[in-house]
Amino acid sequence: MDRTYLARMGSQEIELPIVDLGPGKQAALLMTIDLPVSVLAQAGRELADLVRERKPDIIVTAATLGIPVAIAVAPHLGLDEYVVLQKSRKWHLRDSPSVEVTSVTTIDAQRLTLDARRLASIDGARVAFIDDVISTGRSAAAALDLLTRHGAQIVSVAALMTEGDEWRSALGESADLVQSLGRLPAVTEDF
Repeated sequence: MDRTYLARMGSQEIELPIVDLGPGKQAALLMTIDLPVSVLAQAGRELADLVRERKPDIIVTAATLGIPVAIAVAPHLGLDEYVVLQKSRKWHLRDSPSVEVTSVTTIDAQRLTLDARRLASIDGARVAFIDDVISTGRSAAAALDLLTRHGAQIVSVAALMTEGDEWRSALGESADLVQSLGRLPAVTEDF
C-alpha cells in the first residue's frame, strides 16, 4: 500500500504521496502537474489573494513545476505575462544570465537561466517570485539573486506550500517575504 500525507493547501485538503528521495530521506511530494485543474485554479485564486497587497508588476517563476502556479495566479492579479527561469540548456539562452542551483528533489545541480530578451520586463519592476514548494530555499535564493542582480525589486516570494523551516536560513532577510497556502513537514527519514 502506498503511503500518503493529507495536506492543507489554503481552503483545500490534498492527498500527497510519500516518496523516497534517497537514503534516509522521504517527503510528501507535491507535483503541480498531477493536481486536478480545479484544485490548482482554487489555489491560484487564494495565492493571488495573499500576494495582491504587495502590488507586483510581474510574476517570475522557475521551470517546470512553478509554471502552472504562475498561470493560475497571474489573471487574479490582473497580470497577463510572467517570466520563466529555465532549468535546462537551450540554444536561445546561451548568452543569457544564469546561476547554479541544487534542489532537494533533483539529483544533479542545475542552472536557473533568465532569458536575456526578458531583462527589460524585470528591470525596475516589482516582482513576485512564485513557485510550487519552497523546501531548502536554495532554488528561491538563487532565483532572487539572479533577479535582483538584473534590477528586480522582489516584493513577494510565494508558494503553494513551504516544507520544513530550512528555507528560512537560505533566504535570510528575504524569508520575511514568503507567503504560502500551507506547510509540509520537513524532508525526513521518520515520515
